[in-house]
Amino acid sequence: EVQLVESGGGLVQAGGSLRLSCTTSGFAFDDYAIGWFRQAPGKEREGVACISNSVGSTHYADGVKGRFTISSDTAKNTVYLQIHSLKPEDTAVYVCGAQYHNSAIVLQPTTPEAYDYWGQGTQVTVSS
Repeated sequence: EVQLVESGGGLVQAGGSLRLSCTTSGFAFDDYAIGWFRQAPGKEREGVACISNSVGSTHYADGVKGRFTISSDTAKNTVYLQIHSLKPEDTAVYVCGAQYHNSAIVLQPTTPEAYDYWGQGTQVTVSS
């Protein structure tokens, strides 16, 4: 059974930091890219960061570059999203997804339809 389980969300003050985890099982982790998306109430799902375990590349949305860092621990089948300098506008449910990827396939890091599996999400709330 494929599982992606997010954790690490919570309530933080503006300027604070969080590290989100996406722990996976049930598929070949090394053959997938893991992306983090967020969805705020009334807004569309937005891709914020992605890491390809097969080719080792990372991708970030323009609006989060410099504040978000994505990393992967292949021994734990887990991807992390470190967020610094949190802003109230970062408030959203953060969800991770898995997209099959290798060097012969064009990665679509911010396209939800390109992802094969999804987790349930973790809430991040940033107070001003």
